[in-house]
Amino acid sequence: MTEQGSSLTERLAVQLQRPVDAAARERAAALVVDWLGCALGALRYPLAAQLTALVETMPMGEATALAAGRHDAASALLLNAALGNVLEMDDVHRGAILHPGPVVIPLALAACEASGAGATQLLDAVVRGYETTIRIGRALGVGHYRYWHPTSTAGAFGAAAAAVSVFGLDAETTADALGTAGSRTGGLWQMRHEAVPTKSIHNAEAARSGWLAAQLAAAGVPGPRYILEGPQGLFAATAPDAQPEQVVAAESDWLIHSTSLKPWPACRHAHPAIDALLDLAPQLAGLDADAISRIDVATYADALRFCDKPTPVSEAEAKFSLQHALAAVIIFGRPQLAHYAQASVDDPALAALRERVFVNEDAPCSARFPAHYGANVRVQLKTGEVLMAQRVDAWGDPECPMDDAAITDKAFALAEWGGVPRTLAATLFDAVRALPSGGSLAPLRAALAEIRRCG
Repeated sequence: MTEQGSSLTERLAVQLQRPVDAAARERAAALVVDWLGCALGALRYPLAAQLTALVETMPMGEATALAAGRHDAASALLLNAALGNVLEMDDVHRGAILHPGPVVIPLALAACEASGAGATQLLDAVVRGYETTIRIGRALGVGHYRYWHPTSTAGAFGAAAAAVSVFGLDAETTADALGTAGSRTGGLWQMRHEAVPTKSIHNAEAARSGWLAAQLAAAGVPGPRYILEGPQGLFAATAPDAQPEQVVAAESDWLIHSTSLKPWPACRHAHPAIDALLDLAPQLAGLDADAISRIDVATYADALRFCDKPTPVSEAEAKFSLQHALAAVIIFGRPQLAHYAQASVDDPALAALRERVFVNEDAPCSARFPAHYGANVRVQLKTGEVLMAQRVDAWGDPECPMDDAAITDKAFALAEWGGVPRTLAATLFDAVRALPSGGSLAPLRAALAEIRRCG
């Protein structure tokens, strides 16, 4: 395959053949720990019970479905790839406006288990899956994001890339897998307007689609090479401001390093405002909610489009409510999962404070989006004093990263929320952390098999 005259997927497939370095593998292991925490924390939710019951009726196999035993890879992906998103604490890439981890990582794990591959293949698959997801996601543009769920759209490509990496397939076969995955990808945002868990199912379907595409390519089935830029391809159909050059743009390092992590249990669009308000904590110390006249948030337009919900009525809506997020910080302090549970949503004190949180667009923040997710917060006290803070980036972004200790602490807290004993969580996380230095997948698989659903 020569690059000149080649399609975007063919050129990307060539780029994905380059070796993965030690630093990228270390980052991949950290993100696997983060994904595991998110998935384990989701075990206490109804969707986990519903999917577990369904998966337990499906064929047995070599892939571990969390809390449901060993099944075929597609069945394991239905559960594992959905769980990582339930808490809204999964990793995120700002420029691509999507979450690579909950699609790519369970796919890489299932592919390794199904094929008997080892730790190096797992980590390399994660790196290449992130690379593909991010490159295609950022090329889709903000116009695609208006109606389509990019984690689902680009995630299917990333899942296919992860699987072919595990299989050790060449660039020609990789391009076929990418084409087939892209030909049937997508996911509409309408589910955000209804009380349904479909967003998490989008992730599962993206992973399963990529898995099938890789299997078909390995069997010699060709895929459309111009699925992105062709006259009836993905960009023409769904991306009015597509940036095709972003698919194959030169980069100094693997893009897995540019992924952000989410410390707070809310939509990422709420995090800059949360962090700005937390920056004011020393000045607000000792004050209660009654001391505050109003809180004004100025942020980018997409944050308002997704998170302007002054009267959330459920946990899911609260996680997409700037008003709830800031009211909860004032009343409780640093955000915790319990602050978004139904009891907190129904708390009269929180409801009263939500009414005093006002949100508006800030033109400079909108201009910086999606490269930077920012917010300005203004707190007016009843004494007349005004407190202000600004965030251009949020905690967990590459500019202000979470260190390994913070990532592990988050994972332990989420595992506990999901009912997983700390000793078992420690075994899981230690097994993942050992992978870059030559650790075996066997201890990780054994620990995964011990997980039971909360409740």
